[in-house]
Amino acid sequence: MSNSTAPTAPSRVVRTHKPKGKLTKHNYRKRAITPLLADFESRCAYSMKHLQNADGVTQMEIDHFDPRLKTRYLQRYSNLFLATGHCNRMKGSNWPSPEDQARGIRFLDCCKERDYGEHIFEDPDTHEVFGVTSAGKYHVTILDLNAADLVLERKMRSEMIEALGATQATLRPGQNFEELRHVLALMQEDLKFKIPEIPFSKRAT
Repeated sequence: MSNSTAPTAPSRVVRTHKPKGKLTKHNYRKRAITPLLADFESRCAYSMKHLQNADGVTQMEIDHFDPRLKTRYLQRYSNLFLATGHCNRMKGSNWPSPEDQARGIRFLDCCKERDYGEHIFEDPDTHEVFGVTSAGKYHVTILDLNAADLVLERKMRSEMIEALGATQATLRPGQNFEELRHVLALMQEDLKFKIPEIPFSKRAT
């Protein structure tokens, strides 16, 4: 696959909300958190972990995507991304050098391009994610997207989808499976807050 920086698929996140008032280094969280939660659907921009599984909104942080920008641009809403504490800490002030960028090494911007399913895929056996482009590999490594809790959540999500599919196939209209239906409904509700499905691919050996 190409390492080009030009997006080849629609972006995963579309911003449709705006904060009220000017953002500064003193007020950006207070003013930006609500529109960010709406635009990113309460999920981390990088791992896609939902705030419900990240111990709530107070544990969700705001990452400055490009940390090199001057103060008056640093707080622009387009430069602010919703992130778990883990991803925000791992990204920190990291940014590839001009030499690295010339080789296609960069962070993926989910508001401008398709990251998962284009640059990053999930191994169906290990549920680890891996990059297939220079940008994808850098993104996964620097952000530590194979941290144990993320791999476990992706594994649980896949097992729940498989279990739901197998169980629902056995249900027949009119049969008294109300307790089972209730359990399935709870599983389906819980599944909504798991890391979404990521296109599978086998890692090249």
